[in-house]
Amino acid sequence: MFCIREAIAVEGRYDKNTLSQVVDTLILETGGFQIFKDPEKMALLRRAAERRGLIVLTDSDGAGFVIRNRIKGAIPARFLKHAYIPDVYGKERRKRQPGREGKLGVEGMPPAVLEDVLRRAGAVFLEENTLPGLSGPPLTKADFFAAGLSGGPGSGERRQALLKRLELPEHMSANALLAVLNGCYSREEAEEILENL
Repeated sequence: MFCIREAIAVEGRYDKNTLSQVVDTLILETGGFQIFKDPEKMALLRRAAERRGLIVLTDSDGAGFVIRNRIKGAIPARFLKHAYIPDVYGKERRKRQPGREGKLGVEGMPPAVLEDVLRRAGAVFLEENTLPGLSGPPLTKADFFAAGLSGGPGSGERRQALLKRLELPEHMSANALLAVLNGCYSREEAEEILENL
């Protein structure tokens, strides 16, 4: 596994699961075409892009290019890098039938291919698991518990208030929120956000 500086946008959870076995970085799901109806999710992608850069890694079918173009139209090009998987025909193991175009998606790519496409896209590979400008140990679930964001009475309401204040999707889980705070803010910035709840 290797660490890169940029966050990565993928279409769905299976893409995210496959990619998280290869690379250590903030991986954000677009939810497929939900990206067209979810301004909060687009704001999250924009924030990640501005803070650390964003690599768009969608499937190589028509739908993947529609989603890629939506992101490209909403986020300035200086914050984006584009990684393209090759056209490989077949079907993913979890599916009964291949997709409409018969191509494998991100979830069907072997780790070596994913690493190669990220390198060709210009991803910044890091030697250490620390990000420039986002230093310090990451927040933990214990920090969330101490801040009243999980495991206690009213924690759900506090989390919803924080999501609203940070303009993040309201259905984001505590674990996803923790990943965003660690991926888009330094330890000091994240602690300040939690203190100002």
